[in-house]
Amino acid sequence: MFEASVSALLLLVATAAVITVIRWGWKMVERVWLNPKRLERELRKQNLKANPYRLWFGDLKEMVQMQEKVTSISMSSHSHDLPPYVVPFVHHLVNKYGKNSFMWFGTTPRVILMDPEQVKEAFNRNYDFPRPEAILIVKYMATGVANYEDEKWAKHRKIINPAFHSEQLKALMPSFSQSCNEMIRKWEDMLSSSSDGTCEMDVRPWLKNFTEDAISRTAFGSNYEEGRKIFQLLSELGDLIMKNVIRYHNSLWSVVYAKEKRRMKEINRMLEASLMRIIEKKEKAMKLAEAANKSDLLGIILESNHKDIKERGNKNNNVGLSMKDVIEECKLFYFAGQETSSSMLAWTMMLLAKYPDWQVRAREEVLRVFGNQTPDHDGLSRLKILTMILYEVLRLYPPAGWLTRCPKRDMKLGNLLVPAGVQVLLPILMLHHDKGIWGDDAGEFKPERFSEGISKAGKGASSAAFFPFGWGPRICIGLNFALLEAKMVLSLILQRFCFELSPTYSHAPHYNLTIQPRHGVHIILHKL
Repeated sequence: MFEASVSALLLLVATAAVITVIRWGWKMVERVWLNPKRLERELRKQNLKANPYRLWFGDLKEMVQMQEKVTSISMSSHSHDLPPYVVPFVHHLVNKYGKNSFMWFGTTPRVILMDPEQVKEAFNRNYDFPRPEAILIVKYMATGVANYEDEKWAKHRKIINPAFHSEQLKALMPSFSQSCNEMIRKWEDMLSSSSDGTCEMDVRPWLKNFTEDAISRTAFGSNYEEGRKIFQLLSELGDLIMKNVIRYHNSLWSVVYAKEKRRMKEINRMLEASLMRIIEKKEKAMKLAEAANKSDLLGIILESNHKDIKERGNKNNNVGLSMKDVIEECKLFYFAGQETSSSMLAWTMMLLAKYPDWQVRAREEVLRVFGNQTPDHDGLSRLKILTMILYEVLRLYPPAGWLTRCPKRDMKLGNLLVPAGVQVLLPILMLHHDKGIWGDDAGEFKPERFSEGISKAGKGASSAAFFPFGWGPRICIGLNFALLEAKMVLSLILQRFCFELSPTYSHAPHYNLTIQPRHGVHIILHKL
């Protein structure tokens, strides 16, 4: 009797195990084959073209190979044709299949939107076309308002908005000029010790240090020394993330790259500890009613957060930001405020060095508006030529090469049906270089195309094809901050120096969280 019971139990366990294996196996077959093939049929019915689906990895292998191939190549210094070098696989697919095409990111198809009106619609319908959920390793860098959706995004955006109002940005001007003047004094010291009054330098690390110092002062009221450790950690973390972002889609990632995963977690813990100390210090100062401590971005956000909690009641769990929320927003400030701005400034310095006639025009405008005085907010808003130059820099060298959106259910986008499970790729760089939008000179540096503003810079819908900071309700909250900072530092540099590209400059744009100059920006600096 006992043996029969044991046999029955073993049979039951074996049956359950077999059923579990069959269910798991079916789910895997569905995930890696049946569902991708179903989505592929639906997309091809709409005359969208792509490579045939390849089991599990899709186009990832070819994508990585193509990226590695261009990594070792430097572009001609006379070329601004970035897509073949920065987004080679997307560029290859569009050339091969036309503008109605899609790609395979592993088992997920991504439709490449090359119609500006469809792109604009996807941006405007931010609830229908949300951002993809950040994969785990990207969450180590920062989540924050840029990566939240629905009510959580709305709550964070509302609380953070006051920090980026125009009047608040005016209050940041002294911090911008202080950080920049410290850099300029070091440049002047280098030139004074030079025998011929010139100095060759890689301006990229200088601008990186400037933006690090500026974001520390404006966002946290602390100097660069206090924030230096955070920037070093973020830089290492960013390198690890870019190294592993493709690997992550391999199911064995956690095992094969366990050492790198542990380091990411360790860096994240150190970042959170450093930021918590800054936040607690700020809150303590605010409780002591030190009004000056509310003038930086963090102080304004904490004040806005306290106001929201007070008005809506702290018994509601959905009211206000938690300490964890504030830490994530701070990480985002550090990353976005430094990485994006320093890249934009580096490319602007490169282009002004390469095109001295535009450098002269920008300097004449700065001197006409400010003379040798420190630039002010109202004057910066009147710099039309410098604004045109910055727009053209952002068109040719935008911070991001692409963005993705992931509808959770079937969605119409113009005449396109996007089935649930299909992502849409918004190819910023491709659209910024599209000759059908910008003309045959799309790959040339011509700031005059923005002389009448963005809406008239190209053909027809060009305003929808220019989105270096996104578009619609979720346009980057730091847009005006970044442009104001750039105008301030460029004005101060143009007042004191002229510069040209060094013969040692190697033109090699590459994508590492933002589009960056791989070998820096080497210039020869002259004192005016």
